[in-house]
Amino acid sequence: MSEVSAPPAAGVRLPWQAVPSWIHEAVEGRLGAPVVEAVTQTGGFSPGAAVRLLLADGRRAFVKAIGPEPNPHSADFYRAEARISAALPAEVPAPRLLASFDADGWVALLFEDVDGRTPAVPWDADELALVVEAVVRLAETLTPSPLAASPAAQALKGMFEGWRSLAAAREAGDDLAGLDPWAVRNLDALAALESGWAWATEGATLVHGDIRADNLLLTADGVRVVDWPWAFLGPSWFDLLAMLPSVRMQGGPPPQEIFDRMAPDADPEAVTVVLAGLAGFFVWQGRQPDLPGLPTLRAFQRAQGEAALGWLRTRMDP
Repeated sequence: MSEVSAPPAAGVRLPWQAVPSWIHEAVEGRLGAPVVEAVTQTGGFSPGAAVRLLLADGRRAFVKAIGPEPNPHSADFYRAEARISAALPAEVPAPRLLASFDADGWVALLFEDVDGRTPAVPWDADELALVVEAVVRLAETLTPSPLAASPAAQALKGMFEGWRSLAAAREAGDDLAGLDPWAVRNLDALAALESGWAWATEGATLVHGDIRADNLLLTADGVRVVDWPWAFLGPSWFDLLAMLPSVRMQGGPPPQEIFDRMAPDADPEAVTVVLAGLAGFFVWQGRQPDLPGLPTLRAFQRAQGEAALGWLRTRMDP
């Protein structure tokens, strides 16, 4: 494993004290005991509150909450996560949703507390092997999908068009300053390749859609996958493919060697098309202005884009 200088996956977390009192009261009412300690968790890109709670009777729970500020779209992500988390079967290695609250523009989700930690960064080889095996098992557990969900063609609509957006920007006079020279030379080919992403993402597996180190918890008995607002139907190998650029940027090995070993039956053409769409998404998003409450998101996306593009280049220019 190599050293890493990737930006942290961290937003500006809302303190528990800034969450409306009615949410505090609802949480204590649902749990049946007063909260005596609230410790903010710093990982992840949401600008909302993410808090481990200690109750007066010694029990623990985890709560996340968001209001209409600073990012008006975040509350909808929390609503989606509430629906999906409530429907996940017990065999899925994810925290159980205990309750959710939605009023006055605020959304709060109350989960069982998980005694675990995120993987080490730079990645440790043993921890990475454990996580990769868990991601493959997760796909097996969720094939076919145990709940109704949107297909990738609907869930990802408007996202996998980064290369085409860059091509359009070039035609409008953008000099594409800072874009990888190989990508500049091959932009038309990348845009054409990316355009087939909808058929390439067809599948019957419920995929998480956003697995990274900060969405994983290592526990005494395995791996838990947290934060499920994006789940959709796609190919069984999607989560593994989408995770590996972040692994690479955080000090892990080249993605190809892991993917080929763990997903040997994946359609090579579909894999290349989806990887092109993913790389284009990260590269395009990384060139956009920062979002409120998410000061490191664009830098993180740029780093993922570099890793995904490097992988894609090995598949297009072997």
